[in-house]
Amino acid sequence: MRQVGRGDTRAFEELIQKHQALVAGTVARMLGSNSDVEDIAQQVFIRVWKSARRYVPRAKFTTWLLKITRNLVFNELRRTKRHAHVPLQSEPGAEDPPLKDEMNLAPDASLLELELQRTIEEAILQLPETQRLALVLRRYEQLSYEQIAEILDLSVPAVKSVLFRARSELRSRLSKYLT
Repeated sequence: MRQVGRGDTRAFEELIQKHQALVAGTVARMLGSNSDVEDIAQQVFIRVWKSARRYVPRAKFTTWLLKITRNLVFNELRRTKRHAHVPLQSEPGAEDPPLKDEMNLAPDASLLELELQRTIEEAILQLPETQRLALVLRRYEQLSYEQIAEILDLSVPAVKSVLFRARSELRSRLSKYLT
C-alpha cells in the first residue's frame, strides 16, 4: 500500500490481482447478481486507489479492504431496495443453461442438489445485510470473529450473536431440507 500511495500502478495491479477474488466473491454472495459484481468490485479498488495516500495500517489490509467492500455493498443494497429491479432468478418455465455435472450424480440427485443450492442462496439473500455479510465472511472467506467484528464495527460477542441469528434463520428457512 505504501507503493500504491506513491502512485505505483504496478503495485496497484498486483494488489488487485491478489485480492480481486476475495472482493468479487464477497460482493457476489451479498448481491446474488452477476451483473453488479464487477462494477462494485471495480468501485472498491477505485476507492483503494483514491485512499492510498491516506491509508494507515491499523489492522490487516484485507480488513480495511472488506470495510470498503461492505460500505459499497450496503449502499448498493439500499439503492436497489428503492428502485424496482428485475428478479435474479429466471422465470418458471424459462430454459436454464445446462449444468456441468462434476460429481456424476444421478439425474434425480443432481436436480435435488441444484434445488438445494438455489434454496440456500435464496435464503442467504433474504437475511438482513449485517447477518448476510457476517455469514459470508465467516463461512466463505473463513475470517475470524475478530476480523469480522472489525469489518462490521461490532464487538466479538455481537458478531457471534449476529451469526447465531443468521444461522437460526437459515435453519428455519431450510428446515424441510434438514431432515
